[in-house]
Amino acid sequence: MTNRVLYVVAGAAPPVRDLVNLVRLLREDGWDTCVTLTPTAAAWLGAGLDDPTALAGRPVRTRERHPDDPRPFPAPDALLACPLTFNSLNKWALGISDNVALGTLNEALGAGIPVVAVPWFRGVLAAHPASTRSLDTLRACGVDLVLDEDGAPFDGDEARDWATVISRLPTLDPGA
Repeated sequence: MTNRVLYVVAGAAPPVRDLVNLVRLLREDGWDTCVTLTPTAAAWLGAGLDDPTALAGRPVRTRERHPDDPRPFPAPDALLACPLTFNSLNKWALGISDNVALGTLNEALGAGIPVVAVPWFRGVLAAHPASTRSLDTLRACGVDLVLDEDGAPFDGDEARDWATVISRLPTLDPGA
């Protein structure tokens, strides 16, 4: 087992259907993965998508914990927001924490944890002025944005080349 802990926050965009494969590749790359889903992504998972729980080795977070409950995950070394929807992108850039996934994203920025984000939504939403402002805000906060070859959010139903996404994660010394 590794000491490198990666939080994966996933939204309801088509690549979430391939989340199990992403988690498998992350684990092969030495990351101890902790998965949190937005409410809609959790509904999709409950609708028959493969459950990453067994692969990740711990339950997937879908809602806030009770204040008396212990923290379900160890402290993260990095965070991967993938896929990041238009809704989550804009709420995150504004600091809105109305679900556990957004709270996790906001806490990562506040804690200075390295973050890689893969925005994934339709081109018509990418053309919305809020999209550009939110991407600029997150970039200014140090978020490493993985965008398509035109510098836009990914679109479509195909899963991303996960090797490229994983290559953007920080290299950490597990013994440090």
